[in-house]
Amino acid sequence: MAATSIRAQALSSSLAVSTACAVRDLVAGWRAQHQTVAVVPTMGNLHEGHLSLVRLARRIADRVVVTIFVNPTQFGPGEDFADYPRTLEEDRESLERSAPVDALFVPDEKEIYPFGTDEAVRLVMPSLSRELCGASRPGHFDGVASVVCRLLNVVGPDVLVLGRKDYQQLILLERLIVDLRLPVRVVPGRTLREPDGLAMSSRNRYLDAEQRRRAPALHAALERVQQALRRGDADHAALERQAIEELERAGFEPDYVEIRRARDLAKPQPGDTPEELIVLGAAWLGAARLIDNSSP
Repeated sequence: MAATSIRAQALSSSLAVSTACAVRDLVAGWRAQHQTVAVVPTMGNLHEGHLSLVRLARRIADRVVVTIFVNPTQFGPGEDFADYPRTLEEDRESLERSAPVDALFVPDEKEIYPFGTDEAVRLVMPSLSRELCGASRPGHFDGVASVVCRLLNVVGPDVLVLGRKDYQQLILLERLIVDLRLPVRVVPGRTLREPDGLAMSSRNRYLDAEQRRRAPALHAALERVQQALRRGDADHAALERQAIEELERAGFEPDYVEIRRARDLAKPQPGDTPEELIVLGAAWLGAARLIDNSSP
């Protein structure tokens, strides 16, 4: 079937399924027609950033599967698993209206963890998973990797589409795919921002009006560090400290601001050019833990 007719078919309807068997049956039918498959994993509460990833997937594959699953194993004690916004009907309408898909996989917890989360097989990610965001969210990236590996096993896609906002997650999942020799290509999508520069995120809804007004200061601080690097400032520790102080003055509780090597998030080494570096940060603003980076 020609790609144009496939896309026209996808525009007319999307099929929601809840079991691994149903997804595999769909994908098997597409494979029989020599069609490529992209998957976009999400936790739902879709915003324009998610929808842009779906549109990217549509451009690079014949068929697109979006998954919606709020994964309990990536939330730590006291985090917002119970309160995380679950908006399935609105999500379905957004996809049908703005970014049609060929299948919407919405499993329940038992479908993903048939023996329960306490007895589930888990992946242990490398040391990078315990740095940056992982330093304050122990086990988070192990949980992310465990659920993404399951979703890839269920869907069996050619392409995994991920956003650049969760940059550490992107790098770690790329590492997972190479390390486990999974036959999947990772395609990153750019970070979508509000007009004032705030990265789109489901957790932005935790911000009250005053916090929302101040929230763009996180990205602005990271960009100022990136600009200083491009001007030749090589005192990384001072630049990170200045950004932390700037965020504190703006009312944030900073978790970290760090300069890393973009390709693998290793600490910078002598000889790394500013173009090879990325600035990452995370900070609390009220009930919202915001993360961002200087990647486009």
